Amino acid sequence: MRSIALVISVVFQPLLMPALVFGMVLFAVPEATSIPVEFKDRIFFLIVLCTLVIPMVTIIGLRLSGTVKSLHMPEVRDRRVPFLITTLYFILTSWFLYQKTELDPVLWLGMAVICTSVVILTVVSFFWKMSAHMTGLGGLLAVILVLGSKFPNFAVLYPLLFVLILCGLVASSRLLLQAHRPLEIYVGLGVGFLVCWVGFSWIWA
Repeated sequence: MRSIALVISVVFQPLLMPALVFGMVLFAVPEATSIPVEFKDRIFFLIVLCTLVIPMVTIIGLRLSGTVKSLHMPEVRDRRVPFLITTLYFILTSWFLYQKTELDPVLWLGMAVICTSVVILTVVSFFWKMSAHMTGLGGLLAVILVLGSKFPNFAVLYPLLFVLILCGLVASSRLLLQAHRPLEIYVGLGVGFLVCWVGFSWIWA
């Protein structure tokens, strides 16, 4: 069971969540943005590169250099440098999208909302081990609900069921691996959900 829990934790890591959010926004709900179809693949690739690939490679580099003792970051002190670096990448990505004035503002605004939840997570992680996995999943859950409420053509049922099941699986996995206490799971989920619900509801108000 622990090996299955570990696989779930690794596959559905927090860095994956921005890619899932923008994948839905760009491809599952075309009316959510004014981005031309021919540019969506390139924009999605850029977001995946800046919020998933580069941060992941950097964190692996920190592990290989000995700066980070474990990729699982079991202690609060293990999270500070990786989370700060990830926050920097997210801020730079938001700034880059903001500078591209020809693009739909939804892109940089959405990235800024996600960045806000990451900043909160990073600040909290200097003192307490809030679940990054559940912060990301809480944000993803909020985005699905906002899309469902704002865009009637979005078939919300199956994505919603998938993410709810995923929340249960990931939370159970983190508890089984003794990576978090229940309160750390609940607070992470709540913070991610609240920030993204408020932010994305405002974006598509």
